[in-house]
Amino acid sequence: MTHKTFILYVRNFIFGAEDSLVSTVGLLAGIASAGMARPEIIITGIVLIFVEAFSMSVGSFLSERVTEESSPHYIEQESPSGLAAVIMFVSYFLCGLIPIFPYWVADVGRAFWWSIFASLLALAVLGFMSAKILKTKILKNILRMAVLGGLAIGLGVAVGILFK
Repeated sequence: MTHKTFILYVRNFIFGAEDSLVSTVGLLAGIASAGMARPEIIITGIVLIFVEAFSMSVGSFLSERVTEESSPHYIEQESPSGLAAVIMFVSYFLCGLIPIFPYWVADVGRAFWWSIFASLLALAVLGFMSAKILKTKILKNILRMAVLGGLAIGLGVAVGILFK
């Protein structure tokens, strides 16, 4: 595997995981803040991660494939875009389960906070792992992931409260 292909796979994993954690917990926190019941919160979250995991993987595939095809050295049999799309799907789907899980095991009030905490913790772990893999500054990467993700989560809560 070339370094360029490795970076493509890491980028798709990070993008899928981060987007899933932030989008899912933002949506769940928003609809929980708006007063939606627990079963509807869970169903909405599950639908979201299935649809978004597929959509993100298709988007990854299409954007990578177009970029590859524009290269004069493009060889379809050697294209990493298919596996990159699978990595995107799997990372989005699995990480989307993290913010949903608290709603399966706790009442909405407790699940709301556990979902946010678990997602922020997962973002920090993702920041740590990506810094180690890509040999970048660990603390900077952890803080960037957690702070930017936290802002998006806060936006979901604010919108849910605003439209309650």
